[in-house]
Amino acid sequence: MLPPADLLPDVLPTERLTATGMPVPEIRAELRRIPNLLNAWSVVALWASTVAIIGAAIWLSHPLAWIAAFVLMGPQYARFASLGHEAAHRLLFSNKRINDFVGRWILGYPAFLSTDLYRRGHMAHHKDEFGPNEPDLNLYNGYPITRASMRRKLTRDLFGISGWKNLKGLLRGLRYEGTRVHARRIIGAQVLLFAVFLLAGWPQLYLLLWFLPWMTEWRVINRLRAIAEHGGMQRSTDRRLTTHSVRQHWLPRLFMVPYNIGFHLAHHVDMGVPWRKLPELHDELVRSGWITPGLEYPTYRALWRKLASRPA
Repeated sequence: MLPPADLLPDVLPTERLTATGMPVPEIRAELRRIPNLLNAWSVVALWASTVAIIGAAIWLSHPLAWIAAFVLMGPQYARFASLGHEAAHRLLFSNKRINDFVGRWILGYPAFLSTDLYRRGHMAHHKDEFGPNEPDLNLYNGYPITRASMRRKLTRDLFGISGWKNLKGLLRGLRYEGTRVHARRIIGAQVLLFAVFLLAGWPQLYLLLWFLPWMTEWRVINRLRAIAEHGGMQRSTDRRLTTHSVRQHWLPRLFMVPYNIGFHLAHHVDMGVPWRKLPELHDELVRSGWITPGLEYPTYRALWRKLASRPA
């Protein structure tokens, strides 16, 4: 999965980029500015679209509407996770207390995620990808795999087997002092959401349009996104050897990599750049010649094919 040496030209530093690819201070200061009002709108719009999906299904009250709403809720979890990722980096709001409150209570706990625990592991991931403290090493290692192996992984995700493991981990968290408070808050948020569905007269929709999409469809989306970020790469100080780069198109951005999270190589070059500015940083890396045309996969499908290209 590693790119050949001729796709990794040694062109840094430049007048605008440092030796690691980070922008020089004056450019970096502009790229790192957090747009608080725009991000607040993104959070409100996310919840509004979620309510609209569920509300439209109730209003139409047709089997096809339930199916469509179920399908659309998987990408909503990708949106919650992506904005939660911003909050974990403290890039969602410049005020730390507001950032953490929104990350925990508005984005994290409703979506079965503890922003604090995620932040702890995710910072270890950024500090040394594929290093000894990499929290997701088992998810990224071993690629390419066979098509049959990929099919088995995605089948386990789609039918809730992976989701059940995650749910058991959440319930086990109630036992231990270090995770108990986070598990209780997640479960408390789920009880509150169930109460909202119950008061609306549709308690069954908590199961159909909230819990089951998280258990099934979101597992598939999350795996496909994660392996497209780091599958089969290696430990290195050159981020081009730790992180894939994929050209961004509207369809995967709609369903799998919202809020520019698909510009993942740029994010690993400078994890302090908010999501709205990642395309600009990516363009800087391309203009410098550090990201070459051959380094980027043209589509996610092309990358997934290579990830599942090991002979049977």
